[in-house]
Amino acid sequence: MSIFATVQFNDRATVISLLSTVLVLSLLCSMSVQYGHADTPVATTAEEIQPLVAGDVAPRFAVETVDHEPFVFEPRKLDRPALLISFRGGWCPYCNMHLSELRHVIGDIDALGVDVLFLSGDRPELLYRSLNEETQQDIAGLDYQLLSDADAQAAIAFGIAFKAPQKAIDRRVEKGDDITDSSMAVHGVLPVPSVFAVDKDGKIAFAYSNADYKERLPADQLLAVAKGMVAAQ
Repeated sequence: MSIFATVQFNDRATVISLLSTVLVLSLLCSMSVQYGHADTPVATTAEEIQPLVAGDVAPRFAVETVDHEPFVFEPRKLDRPALLISFRGGWCPYCNMHLSELRHVIGDIDALGVDVLFLSGDRPELLYRSLNEETQQDIAGLDYQLLSDADAQAAIAFGIAFKAPQKAIDRRVEKGDDITDSSMAVHGVLPVPSVFAVDKDGKIAFAYSNADYKERLPADQLLAVAKGMVAAQ
């Protein structure tokens, strides 16, 4: 092979390498737009999360229903605006209290034409079963749509996922809580309890996250968010 031929071969390899790099970067960019913070590492602590904010495009994500059926949230194809409420799991007493409190406004929010989706780190069959008995009674008949984000796809996409402290995982096991196949047990990830209001255009109209898991958005404020989103349509 001549020197000229060798140079041609090397140049072609360089071009192919550059094209491959550009393609990978393009795909990463596309995923970042489509899936929110899917390309961002899980935060080390709850205080270090970088959640999406009002004005951002809501991410597409896939979760599961209580019957293990796939549920895909496609923000560009919404029939109605939606409120997405993330919580840690049925083992969390503050999550139970929040779900019970929201029963006072869920019916009104639905009547406004706004869907409410609850995203939990529990596996599908525990979405209801892991809630305490009082909470189950409080929300009975209210058609709470609890969805399993056990793979933490939604939590990561919204930028609210953080690494669960090992002592927190150990505490759940010691207390006898069933966290098998949960985002905490499998991936070592928990979501910071959050609320995202997504309008019919797929944009986030309101976002709330609090690193202190004891603090939640009150029911009356959630209703006000829903009313404001509907009024802005």
